[in-house]
Amino acid sequence: MGPAAILAPATRPRRPGLLWVGRWFALSGFLALVSGTSPPSDLPASFVSSATSSSQGHSNNWAVLVDTSRFWFNYRHVANVLSIYRSVKRLGIPDSQIILMVADDMACNPRNPRPAQVFNNQNENIDVYGDDVEVDYRGYEVTVENFVRLLTGRLPASTPRSKRLLTDAGSNLLIYMTGHGGDGFLKFQDSEEITNIELADAFEQMWSKRRYHEIFFMIDTCQAASMYERFYSPNILAVASSLVGDDSLSHHVDPAIGVYIIDRYTYYALEFLETVNQNSGKTMGEFLEVCPPRLCISTVGKRTDLFARNPYKVPITDFFGSVRNVELTTTYSNYSQMLTNENDEDAEWFFLKDPQSPMRLARFGYASQLPVLESLIH
Repeated sequence: MGPAAILAPATRPRRPGLLWVGRWFALSGFLALVSGTSPPSDLPASFVSSATSSSQGHSNNWAVLVDTSRFWFNYRHVANVLSIYRSVKRLGIPDSQIILMVADDMACNPRNPRPAQVFNNQNENIDVYGDDVEVDYRGYEVTVENFVRLLTGRLPASTPRSKRLLTDAGSNLLIYMTGHGGDGFLKFQDSEEITNIELADAFEQMWSKRRYHEIFFMIDTCQAASMYERFYSPNILAVASSLVGDDSLSHHVDPAIGVYIIDRYTYYALEFLETVNQNSGKTMGEFLEVCPPRLCISTVGKRTDLFARNPYKVPITDFFGSVRNVELTTTYSNYSQMLTNENDEDAEWFFLKDPQSPMRLARFGYASQLPVLESLIH
């Protein structure tokens, strides 16, 4: 074989169709990168409809609430995240399904004139720290790596259950983030940052691994809308406190503390959430209209193109509340235990439908406590 044969490319029949398809995907990918949107899809409608969201399949709710700022002058960011935490707990999401990440402990800061308390209003109506707050990641545990590992489920085997996001394909997930940000990034503790591309890729991993049903992404920071521009995974609804080029401003100062204590967007979002209860008819569409420019002094951004449902037909409790599964049945089941000893003092007695019947049932029986320990003692 001569040198020319070695250097010459192998001649194969061209396949114009595949070449054109490859060029089309390359061009669409490039356009997506430039525009910050996902390329158009030519998938069959049946396939797309199977991947898009509806109320069917939604079985549980989770929340990931993240404050990325430390230091006393960022008191408001801690108050922001604790306020959202209080709201979702009040609406029924249990602590076991809330991951709370707080970068600094303002409640125990020596500068805090009210130890073990955090307020989001100078009137001090509500202590958002309370006596039952459960912080899952605190201080220097709040890092970009831990956050991404939490979302994607790539945690060490030794990680306790309280620090795991145990979502599944039926989980609606609320993700709230607050801190200092810029065009395309959000700072973590003034030492590192997460970019909008990294966040979008983490969501895509979650979708591929069936770790969510729908996501509501909510962020309060400067130029916040830049953080959702690169999202390309389905079933994501997003809202941001400011557009690219806009600052997200604080609401008011508490003179007793000497710093701003809450941001404007979160303040008005909480004002709306305070009117919501577990049986509320309010919708996500109404929530997206919270804080117009005259109140926020910034323009709130929202992204709905990845979300299959109409936000105005989605109950707000689909993300901020708990799922209460109730199964109605017409069959009758008797779980009471029949007793022959009417002198049993550990039973609550009640008659059957026929009050004259000599048979009685124990509605509640009390099992022996710690039977293993009892066997050891005896």
